[in-house]
Formats: sequence, structure tokens, C-alpha cells
Amino acid sequence: MNERDQLEEIIREIATRHGIAVSRDDPILVLQTINNRLLLDSAKAQQVMLDHFKEELEALAARWGDDAKGTAERILNASLTASKEVMGHMLDEAAKAAAVKVGAEIDGVLARVAPPIRVARRIAILNVFAACITMAAAGVALWAAQH
Repeated sequence: MNERDQLEEIIREIATRHGIAVSRDDPILVLQTINNRLLLDSAKAQQVMLDHFKEELEALAARWGDDAKGTAERILNASLTASKEVMGHMLDEAAKAAAVKVGAEIDGVLARVAPPIRVARRIAILNVFAACITMAAAGVALWAAQH
């Protein structure tokens, strides 16, 4: 549905629900257009952030896979040359190192994801604020039309 059809539908809905004739140059429709634009821009920005986050997660998964493969090869070679006791010690140390490394990677990813989430939150707050302004303008328009 294009913008012209949306405006016509809004005008019809206002007329049907409220019995008020609204022209295409009415300020309330300007607010509706602004609100729609903010919603579209917000959705685009959030999609870009989601795509970027997905790429980062895929890169991290690939890197973790390579790291896990390298670690597994080292542990296998150590188990073939070391005794049972030394092998047990090496497995404990490798598990601790991997946990620290994974923890550090997760902390890094969370640190990179936090700013885009704050931006998305701000955009959501702006959308709510724009919706409140629209509702207030609609209330003023309704009040003005009744008096």
C-alpha cells in the first residue's frame, strides 16, 4: 500500500469513527506521516544492527571452531606422549584456559552489543514520544473540532 492509499485510508477511518472530515493538508496527517517515517527509519536501523550482530556472531562461531580444533589437536598429542597423570593435569588446565577465553570473548561481544542496544532503546523512546505527540495533537484537534 503506497503513502497516498494510507492517507486516504486514515482520512476514511477518522471520518467513520469520529464523524470528522479531515482534508489531506490537515496537520494531524502531517504527524501521521512523521510517525510513519520514524517507524520506518527505526526498523531499518534495527535491521542493520541485527545484521551486524549476526555477522559478528558467525565470525565468533567460526573463530571458536578453529580455536577448539587447535586445542583438541594439542590435547590429543599431549595424551599420546604423556602419562595418565600428566594427561589429567593438562586436560584440567586446558578446560580452565578455554573457559577464561570463552568468557573473555563473550564479554567482548556483550560490550560491542551494548551500545547498539542503547541506541535502539533511545529510538524506541523517541517513537513512543512521537506517538504521544500524535495522540496529544489528535486530542487537541478533536477538542477544537467539538468547541
